[in-house]
Amino acid sequence: MEMLERREIASRRAEELRERISDYLEYSRNVLTGFSEWDKMQERQEKIKLILGASEKEWKDWKWQLRNRISDEEALAKIIPLSSQEKEDIALTGRKFRWAGLPYYLSLIDPNNPLDPVRMQTIPTIKEYYDDSGEMDPMAEEYTSPVSAITRRYPDRLIINVTNQCANYCRHCQRRRNIGEVDHQTSREDLEEAIQYIANHSEIRDVLLTGGDALMLSDDTLDWLLTELDNIPHVEIKRLGTRAPVVIPYRVTEELCEVLGRHLPLFVHTHFNHPLEITPAAKEACWTLARQGINLGNQAVLLKGINNHPHLMKKLNHELLKIMVKPYYIFHAKGVRGTGHFRTRVEEGIEIMEKLRGYTSGIAIPTYIVNAPRGCGKTPMLPEYLVSMGADKLFIRTWENRVLEYENNEDL
Repeated sequence: MEMLERREIASRRAEELRERISDYLEYSRNVLTGFSEWDKMQERQEKIKLILGASEKEWKDWKWQLRNRISDEEALAKIIPLSSQEKEDIALTGRKFRWAGLPYYLSLIDPNNPLDPVRMQTIPTIKEYYDDSGEMDPMAEEYTSPVSAITRRYPDRLIINVTNQCANYCRHCQRRRNIGEVDHQTSREDLEEAIQYIANHSEIRDVLLTGGDALMLSDDTLDWLLTELDNIPHVEIKRLGTRAPVVIPYRVTEELCEVLGRHLPLFVHTHFNHPLEITPAAKEACWTLARQGINLGNQAVLLKGINNHPHLMKKLNHELLKIMVKPYYIFHAKGVRGTGHFRTRVEEGIEIMEKLRGYTSGIAIPTYIVNAPRGCGKTPMLPEYLVSMGADKLFIRTWENRVLEYENNEDL
């Protein structure tokens, strides 16, 4: 075959491949991100600073952000226009499920869009109040806690619940049963008991600190806890679960990074759900962590009306990679009471996975997970690529839906 003919075949194939993502290319041009909307967000930040009497230095102080967290409808109405009915609904729902929004995270909301994805994750609606479906503990975590503060569902790894505090209380939270009206860190006594349990169980090689949000602990407490885990010979890696880079990126200070950098290998799992959350401030937080040698992964939740679209999820994953965050999991929303309006069908998640594999980089493809009932563990939900299998051959389905014969013989 002549070189010119091969080039023509390759060119036709290249055009065919481009056509396969033409719908995504068109869609993605209209997706709002934290970078495309940053100027508007900064204008809203200036307005909120005036309302709260904050300087630029205070605004970028994570402790100031926490002290000025908005948690009542009248204060919120000064930032985001609310009707009388909306204020009544927020007040009523807030008596049943705690809510709070940080000034920074609220500044990401388009106040004129009632379906803004950040708003939907932050501000309660009456749907929560009247939703009696689901359970408060669908993962049966209370039955997988051999000692205080520990959740264990797997052979070689476990969770230490280090606090019930989050910076921002998500409306789809899986542990809302633990979120009372008072923030409290797990006591030193309970943390020491958890550390002793790990020391006594040599099969535990991986420990996740979460809660709540692990980065709501002080730098000193994190340093102490990670040091204790470092001193256990069979603990190979530590992980932190946090939404701080999303909702309060100013928590990622030089002092924090100096502490975390002393405890490698360390992995941080964060929780971006929409491209609007990926702002220059979030990028700076994630890049600062990455420069310390910390590996970052994202655990998104599939949420109706927020990110349950194949092209939107792909855009999210692309934006994550640009800020040094690897898409790790897409979680199917759990059956937590008050969150039913966010739940999708599993088929939607599988469709998203179908539109990722082959259509984008492998590192942009997370694993879609359904948490098995009663704490029986994460279960991957995958499109079916193995059509059939015989003694020496099998039939596979490619990402383009081509069914091909594949030799399955050791002598090849």
